[in-house]
Amino acid sequence: MHPMRSRGVQQRLALKRHRRTLDAYAFFDLLTDATMLDEVESHLREHRERLFPPTETLAMFLAQALSADGSCQHAVDSFVARRAAGGLSACSTATGAYCRARQRLPQAMVSSLVRFTGQRLTQLAHRSGHWRGRPVRLVDGTTVIMLDTTPNQTACPQPATQKPGLGFPICRLVALMCLSSGAVLEAVSAPYLGKGNDEQSLLRTLLDHLEPGSILVGDAFFATYFLLAELQRRGIDGVFEQYGARRRSTDFRKGNRLGTRDHVIELRKPTKRPPWMTPEDYAQAPDILKVREVQAGGKVLVSTLLCPNQTPKHELKSLYRQRWHAELDLRCLKTTLGMEMLRCRSPAMAMTELRVYLLAYNLIRGLMLRAAMDANTTVRELSFKHTVQLWLGWRQSHHGDTEWPDGTELLVLIAQRRVGRRPGRIEPRAVKRRPKPYRLLTQPRAKAREKLRANGHPRRAK
Repeated sequence: MHPMRSRGVQQRLALKRHRRTLDAYAFFDLLTDATMLDEVESHLREHRERLFPPTETLAMFLAQALSADGSCQHAVDSFVARRAAGGLSACSTATGAYCRARQRLPQAMVSSLVRFTGQRLTQLAHRSGHWRGRPVRLVDGTTVIMLDTTPNQTACPQPATQKPGLGFPICRLVALMCLSSGAVLEAVSAPYLGKGNDEQSLLRTLLDHLEPGSILVGDAFFATYFLLAELQRRGIDGVFEQYGARRRSTDFRKGNRLGTRDHVIELRKPTKRPPWMTPEDYAQAPDILKVREVQAGGKVLVSTLLCPNQTPKHELKSLYRQRWHAELDLRCLKTTLGMEMLRCRSPAMAMTELRVYLLAYNLIRGLMLRAAMDANTTVRELSFKHTVQLWLGWRQSHHGDTEWPDGTELLVLIAQRRVGRRPGRIEPRAVKRRPKPYRLLTQPRAKAREKLRANGHPRRAK
């Protein structure tokens, strides 16, 4: 290779050479363009030519996140099999080189790609997801379980109510999502326990990613005085469910009545400054905050949208019902893609793995967006799981092709299946099929093994 060629050109040529060996290169081929490769290259340091360069490692990591197996051995075995099928030299099936390549993968690059893909999908999304011409952003939090290793327990301790050796490290995740495209715009993670790791504190670190004029919709965790005041200062409106303790004291006979169970009230700044807030920020916060309270659909909503003419009560109710998409999007991440249990043994790699899941999710959303635009429909009417299943089958069936097809047939298939409309659906949080009747582990596994060696397995209760 000519020494005067730039690093970017060299990497593009390397990608072209290794194209047939990449497990998930089609992500970069079908869902993105050269601007995404530029984003990747901007975060890469100078590196020597390896069997697993950063771009190929990321592609394999993405495919691993979508794989039902999800193991490093499966990723390497697939890589080796493709090299052999492509007539390339054989290599070892050991996972050490691939695992070390994953450790060298810059976490900042993966995080940047999550933001980059989220912004691109938001720009391309149909404006039907906007509310009165304004973009709507959803916020919600969840927890993710990590492997029970000493480094993970140190970084993200398990709840104190669980005995050592019987619990799992828990990581909290708060994500900002676009209502129209379903993409994750930004996400922040932290240990489940500890001050400053609650959902509202994590949301405050994401406020810079909200553009003025947007509307933020969330649940009752976020309806607090200082968050509403900060949103107003930034030119952002919020719609949240009323916090449970305050809901009981809501009196619609007070304030400026706008209609049935609809009024505007004035909230006074709390006299006690929160520990996380600096004295300067507390002094700059307004002494009085006007908010609107509306009872609709069995819930009390709190909003900074005060005008009943511009925001009728029924439209405010309809807008808040869209918040449920945040729950469904997190379910797609945790259940469909398998992010509920991270597999990496160190905290740094677990956080990289988490962001790889977010990137894979956004790329699948990109497929859905293209299919929705071609079918003249919206992303929310298409099935995420259906798209993942089609994509995996499509990638496998076209693996031997020298050139990938344009994917038009795939987009048509994605748009064929529509999600049913189920307004007011209520389901019990219970399962009919029980798991196998194993006893719960009540002591560390090493001690349980010694007990089995000494006494054997206990008899099953009749």
